[in-house]
Amino acid sequence: MDQLWRAVTSGDASIGLPAFFPLAAYEQVKALANPAADWRSRLLATYNRDIVGLHALLGPQAPSARLLGVDVPDTAATRVLPGAEFNRLSYWRVYRTAVRYEVGGRAASFTVMSLISWRGQWYVVHLTTPPR
Repeated sequence: MDQLWRAVTSGDASIGLPAFFPLAAYEQVKALANPAADWRSRLLATYNRDIVGLHALLGPQAPSARLLGVDVPDTAATRVLPGAEFNRLSYWRVYRTAVRYEVGGRAASFTVMSLISWRGQWYVVHLTTPPR
């Protein structure tokens, strides 16, 4: 989440890529004809737009914004089984993680729509734009 936060405060999505669901994992999980193309054109493109949008939301004080905490509703984690959502493999997913921050003396938050666990590590797969 620190990497994701640095991406948001800088407006540079590439800084947060280590927190984003890796292409190699997506290629293994998805039962699509071309998972790499879907990852690039849909998931990564949306993630990049979301980072830019969140940065704009923070306004001119974005570089000084402070991350206060991340609230993961871990009791809502769900095992997604093969065959669901065009998946070849299963994984754990959790919706609606709250990222709390302070900017310009005011507390606020945004919601990470979806996190996926891959080999024991949680990754952002849908940032603020809901999956389609």
